[in-house]
Amino acid sequence: QVQLVESGGGLVQTGGSLRLSCAASGNIFRFSTMGWYRQTPGKQRELVAAVTMTGSTNYADSVKGRFTISRDNAKNTLYLQMNSLKPEDAAVYYCALKWGTAYDNWGQGTQVTVSS
Repeated sequence: QVQLVESGGGLVQTGGSLRLSCAASGNIFRFSTMGWYRQTPGKQRELVAAVTMTGSTNYADSVKGRFTISRDNAKNTLYLQMNSLKPEDAAVYYCALKWGTAYDNWGQGTQVTVSS
């Protein structure tokens, strides 16, 4: 079982930036697709961004051009750089690892709050 620990959430003003980090245990990180999800109360968890083991990325339309996902395989760490934050970006952000066909390892989440 892989353990994922997110950090970097907090309170930021509209237009501000935050960088989330996700530290992974074990030795399968570098072989896995990694993703950032977010969830707000009453809504389904949505995929914000993902990066494959080869570095290919994809983003939700709502964050394209503002968020950047990256990974450091030497440090077993995933990042999400979030710029030009909007109130609608406020959510609990989760790091997730896909080892098979689905994301089946999740972190505990980190809260992002954006004040208007």
